[in-house]
Amino acid sequence: VQLQASGGGLVQAGGSLTLSCTVSGYTFRSYVMGWFRHTPGKEREFVSAITWSGSTTSYGDSVKGRFTVSRDTAKNMVYLQMSNLKPEDTASYYCVAANNLAKLTVVDADYWGQGTQVTVSS
Repeated sequence: VQLQASGGGLVQAGGSLTLSCTVSGYTFRSYVMGWFRHTPGKEREFVSAITWSGSTTSYGDSVKGRFTVSRDTAKNMVYLQMSNLKPEDTASYYCVAANNLAKLTVVDADYWGQGTQVTVSS
């Protein structure tokens, strides 16, 4: 099972960026997918989640209204559209998979991909 996040980069505050996660090695539609982020010195933070059907999404309080998660089951891809970015959004962003929504936590998630760095300048 492999999760590969991409799309990170440097952006000015107020700008937008879209992250992508390529999923391979298992039945993609069986898993809940999500995004976490991590800044050195801080705990990993839940960003967003989406069920296999795409019918249910959830967001961390700090990104609600600014980030949108989506998935393309046919392409085995998950996306995180980020807008109105703030310097405090600077972090490494990780694509994560779990058997169900309740397990999409730092401790219980089944799979983690490598992070992609997002840096927001003020």
